[in-house]
Amino acid sequence: MVALGLGLLMSPVSVPSALADAGFERWVAGFRKTAADNGISRSTYDRAFRGVDSIDPEVLEKAKYQPEFTAPVWDYFDNRVHEHSVEVGRAMARKYKGTLDRIEARFGVDRHILLAIWSMESNYGEILKNDKVMRNVVRSLATLAYADKRRAKFARTQLIAALKILQKGDIDESHLTGSWAGAMGHTQFIPTSYQAYAVDFDGNGRRDIWNSVPDALATAANLLRKNGWQTGKTWGYEVELPAGRKFPSGSMTLSKWQSIGVTRANGKGFRNGGDRAELKVLDGRAGPAFLATKNFFVLKAYNNADKYALAVGLLADEIAGYGGLVRDWNRPFTKLSFAEKQELQQRLSVHGYYDGKFDGKIGSGSTSAIKAFQAQAGLTPDGHPSMEVLLRLRQR
Repeated sequence: MVALGLGLLMSPVSVPSALADAGFERWVAGFRKTAADNGISRSTYDRAFRGVDSIDPEVLEKAKYQPEFTAPVWDYFDNRVHEHSVEVGRAMARKYKGTLDRIEARFGVDRHILLAIWSMESNYGEILKNDKVMRNVVRSLATLAYADKRRAKFARTQLIAALKILQKGDIDESHLTGSWAGAMGHTQFIPTSYQAYAVDFDGNGRRDIWNSVPDALATAANLLRKNGWQTGKTWGYEVELPAGRKFPSGSMTLSKWQSIGVTRANGKGFRNGGDRAELKVLDGRAGPAFLATKNFFVLKAYNNADKYALAVGLLADEIAGYGGLVRDWNRPFTKLSFAEKQELQQRLSVHGYYDGKFDGKIGSGSTSAIKAFQAQAGLTPDGHPSMEVLLRLRQR
């Protein structure tokens, strides 16, 4: 999500009007003046709030969980950088080659970075096709503005921006959908970021990041360019650290890092030795280490979390064919492939532990199912999607 470490989309909750929150209805009525003071017409306001007579309780539940900051490192990356996301990214690179050629020429942002963002934000648009996981942006933001004190100011600002988008006509109220915090379209822009960066790249007169892949990818490229993306340069490097010494917390040139014994993990040399870089070690000294250059921090303008920026960079490198990590994350179990995780879910389902999709992504439903099976099988119920658990399931 643009500029925020916020989570994925959730399914909407329909509350009958008879159970509508009277306090929320009063808030909606009172917010009309704020909207009018910001140039929103009465007709736009009425269209936007038609049927929005209660808060969305799942928005408030989702607001408590932000995986960029709460998920274990290995879990965060395993669910985002894997064989399937790389395979689909390469397929999309072929499908949209002409569009990506033009975007690179205009904005100077590497296509593989844009494909990785697309994967991270909406699974290459797949999530937008599922009506069960799309939310009414107006309802989501009004819920946060009314009921979440920590995000009320943010939500009011975003709600006004969303109403302006609706009023301008880039999208109609029935398609103004997004995440629990109002992030919208293929590349998940919050309304104010949409206003600042949205691009009509397909030339149809509308900046439609919901239905136009060219508009969505160009909008992401425009954001990165305007935040200082350096054309032709990398986001950073995986590195090996010499044992037995401490390192500075600030940035130094790549040449300086090399002079104190830091080398690229793949054995190659650094490019652009005068560029400054900062050391990032997200999983302790035993895990992979990285030197993050300027473009890494530009990616954080999209989502201000080191995990997010690193996942985009690593996925982009794999889509481009540069290979994966030399040193893997520290896991307390033997890792499964993407296909093996799908098999794990299928076998858990056969035995009655799991009723979700066989999507290879280990979320809360999969974790609960694994724990239940482990407990029944006399294993430590840690919920890890391990080869040990899969082998035990195969024996059944």
